[in-house]
Amino acid sequence: MEGLGWGEHFGGLAGQLEGVFGADGTFAHDRLRFTDLVDGVEELLEELARRERGDEEAADGFEEYVLRHYGG
Repeated sequence: MEGLGWGEHFGGLAGQLEGVFGADGTFAHDRLRFTDLVDGVEELLEELARRERGDEEAADGFEEYVLRHYGG
């Protein structure tokens, strides 16, 4: 994200995600519920949308989309 110039927006993201994924990159369901992860990412996207576009509505639908397509 730093390479894309987004580092300032996601400064604490790596720390928040530490331990959420296993060494092989798979999501660790025993450490965090998937819905909680998706909700947290949606909040980060809303904050970014508010800062960049002045409107957090640009991130609306993210959580619903992800849960519908990947949440089982």
